[in-house]
Amino acid sequence: MDAEAIKMLAAGLAIGLGALGPGIGIGILGYGAMQGLARNPEARGAIMTNMLIAIAMAEAIGIYALIVAIILAMIA
Repeated sequence: MDAEAIKMLAAGLAIGLGALGPGIGIGILGYGAMQGLARNPEARGAIMTNMLIAIAMAEAIGIYALIVAIILAMIA
């Protein structure tokens, strides 16, 4: 394998594995929010607000992984 192939493999692994955690985390957050809403519909505002904040934090990790993958792909 040449250096270009290894570089692209590293970039692919960075975004692939870096997006796996946030994807699972967002799924768990959505599941928990739906469970909370089913049990206590009156708390919709607080549950949705906290869920959206937590999803934004999890998504930031995925964006960091994307930036790292782009940087790895662009390194000469």
